[in-house]
Amino acid sequence: MIDLHCHILPGIDDGAKDMSESIMMARKAVEQGIDTIVATPHHLNNQYENPKQEIIDRVSELNKILLEEKIDLNVLPGQEVRIHGEMIEGFEAGEIQPIDGTQYVLVEFSSSHVPRYTERLFYDLQMKGLIPVIVHPERNQEIIENPEILYQFVKKGALTQVTAASICGDFGKKIKTFSQQLIEASLTHFIASDAHNLTNRTFKMREAYSQVQEKYGNDMIYMFQENAALVIQGNHVYKEVPERVKKKKLFGIF
Repeated sequence: MIDLHCHILPGIDDGAKDMSESIMMARKAVEQGIDTIVATPHHLNNQYENPKQEIIDRVSELNKILLEEKIDLNVLPGQEVRIHGEMIEGFEAGEIQPIDGTQYVLVEFSSSHVPRYTERLFYDLQMKGLIPVIVHPERNQEIIENPEILYQFVKKGALTQVTAASICGDFGKKIKTFSQQLIEASLTHFIASDAHNLTNRTFKMREAYSQVQEKYGNDMIYMFQENAALVIQGNHVYKEVPERVKKKKLFGIF
């Protein structure tokens, strides 16, 4: 299993506090059936910088320690980039780290807002050969209230990643229901942990896949898992034609 979004690197954001916690997270990941993790520290969120080369160096250091500890987990470099108007300049300056050097870039909105310039920025990113992957859209209040926003982004080439814990209901019933609606409308393409620790923000990947399998069957599981593999290979992912979330269904979650 591949986890495309995880804060496992020690001491550089609000994820693992130190190397011992990173090692504990790695052991837990292996228990979950995860063999590959993309380390995605925050970039330009709450004063976290974490430029590309620093992430690459820290991933290399962590992989060496995991080898010494005989933990069968491979960590790849990535980054969770808070959306900002100068993303292309950041990429060209070598500060932004796409997933393992592929064309896929994880993009984070604030929990309450989607900037008005997002559509234009996503277009410009795609013109540069980059593919924006919107992380945890199911937890963004503006998207919950107006899912047409997300539909338009996906229709125009963006991808999205839902958090495993959202599917499991850890963020509440509303967010769980909305996550299911995004899956049903083909408005999300990946499940990832967004794990920060082993207490209140852990992996939940096995549980999430179990719930998806029970509700949607093996084909949906295969799509999500295959898409994660395709991303780290730098290949095109499977995408169904997106649909709009039905407003009458959405109102039912409030």
